[in-house]
Amino acid sequence: MALKDRLDAMRRPDDPKPAGERGLSVIAGRQSSAKAQQPPAPEDEAPKQVRAVTNFTSAKAAIHALLVERHADEIDIGDREGVRSRITSLTDEYMRSAAIALNRLDYLHLVDALLDEVLGLGPLQPLLEDRAISEVMINHSRQVFVERGGRVMLSPVVFESDAQLRQVIDRVVSSVGRRVDESSPMCDARLRDGSRVNVVLPPLALDGPCMTIRKFSRDKLQPADLLAMGSATADMMRYLEAAVRSRLSVLVSGGTSSGKTTLLNILSGYIPTDERIVTVEDAAELQLRQAHVIRLEARPPNIEGKGSIEIRDLVRNSLRMRPDRIVVGECRGGEALDMLQAMNTGHEGSLSTVHANSPQDAISRLEAMVLMAGTDLPSRAIQKQISSAIDVIVQAQRVRGGARKIVSICEVTGLANGETQSHELFQFRPFGVDDEGNVKGFHTATGNRSVHMEHFAERGEVLPASMFEPTVQSHSRPI
Repeated sequence: MALKDRLDAMRRPDDPKPAGERGLSVIAGRQSSAKAQQPPAPEDEAPKQVRAVTNFTSAKAAIHALLVERHADEIDIGDREGVRSRITSLTDEYMRSAAIALNRLDYLHLVDALLDEVLGLGPLQPLLEDRAISEVMINHSRQVFVERGGRVMLSPVVFESDAQLRQVIDRVVSSVGRRVDESSPMCDARLRDGSRVNVVLPPLALDGPCMTIRKFSRDKLQPADLLAMGSATADMMRYLEAAVRSRLSVLVSGGTSSGKTTLLNILSGYIPTDERIVTVEDAAELQLRQAHVIRLEARPPNIEGKGSIEIRDLVRNSLRMRPDRIVVGECRGGEALDMLQAMNTGHEGSLSTVHANSPQDAISRLEAMVLMAGTDLPSRAIQKQISSAIDVIVQAQRVRGGARKIVSICEVTGLANGETQSHELFQFRPFGVDDEGNVKGFHTATGNRSVHMEHFAERGEVLPASMFEPTVQSHSRPI
């Protein structure tokens, strides 16, 4: 895509400002972040600061206009260093001709802001590049929260207007062939790096366009990382490895932002490399490391309301693709029935996630989602499908203080008295909160032995009985 097309797309019909006058708030955000801890300037320095901001703003607008005028037809947006070089050259030229002096920090901020506006997502770009930030939550154009280290905090970055925020939203959703407007005001999309995006527009969003970005982790977490963070124990991970390798079907349950997808990625790493895997997702974000992987993504309807491909359609189609394993990013509706039937008809060892607050709630949620498939199956038939298809439920939770932990590992053991039965093998036991508000607790086995011990042995996964013995833990040393 040519730079001219990109710059033209940045200007909306209802936006009276030229492109060069937009996107300044990223600079204000960076400066306010860097100076947040500094005391207020003396009154006699205030006029100097006002002049500096004025010079900065006018310089940015003028340089952007020069870039459009001279180079819009000859620079490709894929050449990041080439665009930076052009911007730097124009910045030097403008500062000489206008006799404007900027200090080195402001000069670099000016170049970065122009580059972000042309090639990136404007004010959001520094937040997306900050590896310590895991989530960006834009409530409206003047309020952006971020999650950093498990803590949610207000960011100094803001947008100049709803129109500028809409420009960023349009750029994100159009890059993956999706659309969002007043007639279709909700949309799920993803960034090029795999970060998950959700958008809601007015009239549904009362305070203006809002967008939530779950950032894609550049570093693929390994089981050792969960151990280092205290999210699980070595025995728990060894059990889950045996469960996946021996083709038990595993359901990861948890609330929003509890780490379900991260855990699903880690568990999928235990699938042998010689197996064919088909992944099905609403918005692709899984990062499987195996070579033999087919990735499928659902498609929303077009502007005429036609052409949608639901997750359920993809799950059914995946059965015709000779998969050894099916990995469904998240079961939300009628696809749960197709997933359960696949697990019961030769595709055991499949993986999925579900939104639920406990393993028992996960089973109830599955029953409700099967009913959403529009079938007239009696309750007992649904329960029988679940009890025979799901072998292990792993409960993830974001505990107090922001840490994400595996708080329970349960096995589904069958039906009794009209209820799906399960027993817990491992659990997280909290016992207090430290001075910083972080939960204190420890993981332990419950004393229940796995009902799949013979199955594990048959598949070459020998687990010691001692790993299911409860842990004696002193409360003086939290995990």
